Amino acid sequence: MKKMYAFAAALLALTLGACSGQKTANGRESVELTGAGATFPLPFYTMTFDNYNAAHGDKVSYGGIGSGGGVRNLKDGIVDFCGSDAFLSDEEMKEMKPVVHVPTCMGAVVLAYNLPGVEKLNLSGDVIADIFAGKITKWDDARLKELNPDVKLPSQNIMPVYRSDGSGTTFIFTDYLSKVSENWKTNYGSGKSVNFPVGQAAKGNPGVAGIIGNTQYTIGYIGSEYAFAQKIAYANVKNKRGEMITPSTESISAAAGEIPQDTRCSITDADAAGAYPISCFTWLIIYQEQNYSNRSLEQAQATLDLLQYMLTDSVQQTTATVHYAPLPKKAVELSRQNLKTVTYNGQAILK
Repeated sequence: MKKMYAFAAALLALTLGACSGQKTANGRESVELTGAGATFPLPFYTMTFDNYNAAHGDKVSYGGIGSGGGVRNLKDGIVDFCGSDAFLSDEEMKEMKPVVHVPTCMGAVVLAYNLPGVEKLNLSGDVIADIFAGKITKWDDARLKELNPDVKLPSQNIMPVYRSDGSGTTFIFTDYLSKVSENWKTNYGSGKSVNFPVGQAAKGNPGVAGIIGNTQYTIGYIGSEYAFAQKIAYANVKNKRGEMITPSTESISAAAGEIPQDTRCSITDADAAGAYPISCFTWLIIYQEQNYSNRSLEQAQATLDLLQYMLTDSVQQTTATVHYAPLPKKAVELSRQNLKTVTYNGQAILK
């Protein structure tokens, strides 16, 4: 009997040793990383994290719970990184330990709609703002007809759809509305959560896309990928230069302007030729000091390995396959510099 126990113990030790001895492509012990946050880049993150898992040995799990939820999870120290379409404000950063923002791709918030028989719709910022403020209530409103002279718009009530959860997509959308409409800026403002006066709420980009796809006469703001993937119609939007722009990889890229050292910037309503006006960066956010909540040095190293991987040309070139746009070279360069400031016990992780 003792021999049997000894054999079982030896076998268990061998098994555990084999599991713990798994190595990554960088030669260190493999770990599991956990992130949560924005649903806007979820299709890109799902593809990229799966590819990373297969090639590098670390396992990356990500929950699309909305930017607000992701930031709360990072603040509580229960994730390795969070995803957000809204950079942290100065006030939010004062409430947290120092963080590093790493942009991962560019994207667009589109105005998706469900209008039977209407394949093309033109909108302007002031009209969008007044639809979501409840000032334009009918699809055949004179201002909509003026923008769409060749389209037969129905005499039906408009039902706006917006996010119920704290959302970076909402931040981008309302940031844009606050720039193009003084009424919106004064009465509702911008943020991850805003008190929309009319319409129906839904959770996450998938929730908003689902309602629009299944309900006639609706309009809502969603990440472009959800409109493309579910074949939901989306509007052209007039930009700051008066051009009517269709969201695309090219028109999103055209919106990139000056980028500060910390990469926190808004690019909505960009004054650039060919720019889609509701374009944005999306970020992964990490703590600058990586030793928190009993995290190991290997977890810290794995976090930086993942972020460096996402900044590579090979990954950036895949953004267009899921309807996003690659980062400008300046954003990549600044992010690589910023990652060199990340520490574990005060010591720089990257040399």
